[in-house]
Amino acid sequence: MLGLPDSARACLFDLDGVLTDTASVHAKAWKTMFDEYLEKREGPGYRPFDVSADYGPYVDGKPRLEGTRSFLASRGIELPEGSPDDSPDTETLWGLSTRKNDLVQVVISEQGVDVYPASRPYLEAVRAAGMKTAVVSSSANAEQVLRVAGLDGLIDHRVDGVTARERKLPGKPNPDTFLAAAQDLGIPVEAAVVYEDALAGVAAGRAGDFGRVIGVDRLGHAAALREHGADVVVTDLQELLEDK
Repeated sequence: MLGLPDSARACLFDLDGVLTDTASVHAKAWKTMFDEYLEKREGPGYRPFDVSADYGPYVDGKPRLEGTRSFLASRGIELPEGSPDDSPDTETLWGLSTRKNDLVQVVISEQGVDVYPASRPYLEAVRAAGMKTAVVSSSANAEQVLRVAGLDGLIDHRVDGVTARERKLPGKPNPDTFLAAAQDLGIPVEAAVVYEDALAGVAAGRAGDFGRVIGVDRLGHAAALREHGADVVVTDLQELLEDK
């Protein structure tokens, strides 16, 4: 029922790409930020950030700072880490990451957030079944996104990029943020189900030994989601609603 094992008591959702279509907003923001920087560094002949080739392996599902570090490393670029107070025009990992976040916030505030059609019905159904719900996101904007999307009333708890920084939790593919959400809800890991669209997130769910890891395939990489630890792969939560 709803893709859940009989023992399930909580559902832990990634946000971007699972409940909301902010993954596409993030991908565009990453591309804009990286292309601006690469052109400045390498000139007009620079090789741009390729969303189809670079987004999944290097930045999707990771904390913002680690995504910046990972992609630049793939191009042989090392920058000083800097600090969270760095301005968006500072040539540090934090500066570039801040620039990317600024771009995302502008789009969210000006254009709103697209919610996948099945998200609200699915959240309502799992809550009606007596499940607790949490959002576990690497994004520092998760609270804003949930509020703008009108989903905040269906979420019992949130562990996001702000939480991770405050509690010094390593990001995905480490399982710590998912483990923290289950612990905060008072639910053992074997009774919690993880929902993820990112390879790093699925790997985090598997590393945490959760009761079930459901991969949501928005990018056509179902095989990779399974390889990284998904027990079940669907293209949309609607498939799990139909299972009900």
